[in-house]
Amino acid sequence: QVQLVESGGGLVQAGGSLRLSCAASGRTVSRYARGWFRQAPGKEREFVAAITWSGGSTRYADSVEDRFTISRENAKKTVFLQMNSLRPEDTAVYYCAADRVYPLPRTSGFWGQGTQVTVSS
Repeated sequence: QVQLVESGGGLVQAGGSLRLSCAASGRTVSRYARGWFRQAPGKEREFVAAITWSGGSTRYADSVEDRFTISRENAKKTVFLQMNSLRPEDTAVYYCAADRVYPLPRTSGFWGQGTQVTVSS
Protein backbone atom coordinates (compact mmCIF):
# COMPACT_ATOMS: atom_id res chain seq x y z
CA GLN A 1 0.00 0.00 0.00
CA VAL A 2 1.26 3.46 -0.97
CA GLN A 3 0.85 6.22 1.58
CA LEU A 4 1.18 9.91 0.70
CA VAL A 5 1.46 12.75 3.20
CA GLU A 6 1.37 16.41 2.16
CA SER A 7 2.86 19.29 4.09
CA GLY A 8 3.73 22.93 3.56
CA GLY A 9 0.32 24.48 3.17
CA GLY A 10 -0.65 27.63 4.98
CA LEU A 11 -1.76 31.22 4.68
CA VAL A 12 0.10 33.54 2.34
CA GLN A 13 -0.57 36.95 0.84
CA ALA A 14 -1.18 37.38 -2.86
CA GLY A 15 2.09 37.46 -4.73
CA GLY A 16 3.81 35.28 -2.17
CA SER A 17 5.20 31.78 -2.42
CA LEU A 18 4.73 28.39 -0.81
CA ARG A 19 6.43 25.06 -1.31
CA LEU A 20 4.38 21.93 -0.82
CA SER A 21 5.95 18.57 -0.10
CA CYS A 22 4.55 15.08 -0.53
CA ALA A 23 6.36 12.30 1.26
CA ALA A 24 5.57 8.78 0.11
CA SER A 25 6.02 5.30 1.45
CA GLY A 26 5.48 1.97 -0.23
CA ARG A 27 7.40 -0.65 -2.14
CA THR A 28 6.58 0.56 -5.65
CA VAL A 29 5.91 4.29 -5.31
CA SER A 30 9.25 5.21 -6.86
CA ARG A 31 7.97 3.89 -10.20
CA TYR A 32 4.69 5.83 -10.08
CA ALA A 33 3.82 9.07 -11.78
CA ARG A 34 3.26 11.74 -9.17
CA GLY A 35 1.48 15.04 -9.02
CA TRP A 36 -0.98 17.43 -7.50
CA PHE A 37 -4.68 18.19 -7.69
CA ARG A 38 -6.61 20.87 -5.86
CA GLN A 39 -10.18 21.45 -4.81
CA ALA A 40 -11.64 24.82 -3.92
CA PRO A 41 -14.93 25.28 -2.04
CA GLY A 42 -17.87 24.68 -4.33
CA LYS A 43 -15.69 23.41 -7.16
CA GLU A 44 -14.66 20.04 -8.49
CA ARG A 45 -11.20 18.66 -8.02
CA GLU A 46 -8.89 19.95 -10.74
CA PHE A 47 -5.54 18.90 -12.08
CA VAL A 48 -2.58 21.08 -11.14
CA ALA A 49 0.67 19.38 -12.13
CA ALA A 50 2.19 15.98 -12.81
CA ILE A 51 5.63 14.47 -13.20
CA THR A 52 6.77 11.13 -14.58
CA TRP A 53 8.35 8.61 -12.24
CA SER A 54 11.74 9.41 -13.76
CA GLY A 55 11.21 13.15 -13.45
CA GLY A 56 11.90 13.61 -17.14
CA SER A 57 8.56 15.10 -18.12
CA THR A 58 6.14 17.48 -16.45
CA ARG A 59 2.71 18.82 -17.23
CA TYR A 60 0.81 21.78 -15.79
CA ALA A 61 -2.67 23.17 -15.83
CA ASP A 62 -2.89 26.36 -17.88
CA SER A 63 -3.87 28.30 -14.77
CA VAL A 64 -0.56 27.57 -13.04
CA GLU A 65 1.82 27.38 -15.98
CA ASP A 66 4.85 29.65 -15.46
CA ARG A 67 4.03 30.09 -11.77
CA PHE A 68 4.22 26.57 -10.31
CA THR A 69 7.03 24.06 -10.61
CA ILE A 70 6.81 20.37 -9.78
CA SER A 71 9.92 18.37 -8.98
CA ARG A 72 10.69 14.88 -7.76
CA GLU A 73 13.36 13.34 -5.60
CA ASN A 74 13.05 9.61 -6.17
CA ALA A 75 15.69 8.72 -3.63
CA LYS A 76 13.64 10.36 -0.89
CA LYS A 77 10.23 9.33 -2.30
CA THR A 78 9.27 12.99 -2.16
CA VAL A 79 7.61 15.31 -4.66
CA PHE A 80 7.51 19.09 -4.35
CA LEU A 81 5.30 21.82 -5.71
CA GLN A 82 6.91 25.25 -5.71
CA MET A 83 4.17 27.85 -5.98
CA ASN A 84 5.13 31.42 -6.83
CA SER A 85 3.10 34.52 -7.57
CA LEU A 86 0.16 33.07 -5.70
CA ARG A 87 -3.29 34.46 -6.34
CA PRO A 88 -6.48 34.28 -4.28
CA GLU A 89 -7.90 31.94 -6.93
CA ASP A 90 -5.20 29.44 -5.95
CA THR A 91 -6.89 28.97 -2.58
CA ALA A 92 -7.82 25.31 -2.26
CA VAL A 93 -7.02 22.05 -0.59
CA TYR A 94 -4.08 20.58 -2.45
CA TYR A 95 -3.84 16.81 -2.77
CA CYS A 96 -0.83 14.76 -3.65
CA ALA A 97 -1.53 11.88 -6.02
CA ALA A 98 0.28 8.86 -7.40
CA ASP A 99 -0.56 6.44 -10.19
CA ARG A 100 1.19 4.29 -12.74
CA VAL A 101 -0.49 6.30 -15.53
CA TYR A 102 0.94 9.61 -16.74
CA PRO A 103 -0.44 12.23 -16.84
CA LEU A 104 -2.32 11.50 -13.65
CA PRO A 105 -5.97 10.55 -14.04
CA ARG A 106 -8.69 12.01 -11.86
CA THR A 107 -9.09 8.51 -10.49
CA SER A 108 -5.47 8.18 -9.45
CA GLY A 109 -4.85 5.16 -7.31
CA PHE A 110 -3.35 6.89 -4.30
CA TRP A 111 -4.04 10.20 -2.59
CA GLY A 112 -2.75 12.17 0.33
CA GLN A 113 -4.99 13.68 2.96
CA GLY A 114 -4.70 17.19 1.54
CA THR A 115 -3.12 20.40 2.75
CA GLN A 116 -4.89 23.75 2.84
CA VAL A 117 -3.46 26.66 0.87
CA THR A 118 -5.09 30.02 1.50
CA VAL A 119 -4.05 33.10 -0.46
CA SER A 120 -5.29 36.42 0.89
CA SER A 121 -5.83 39.49 -1.25
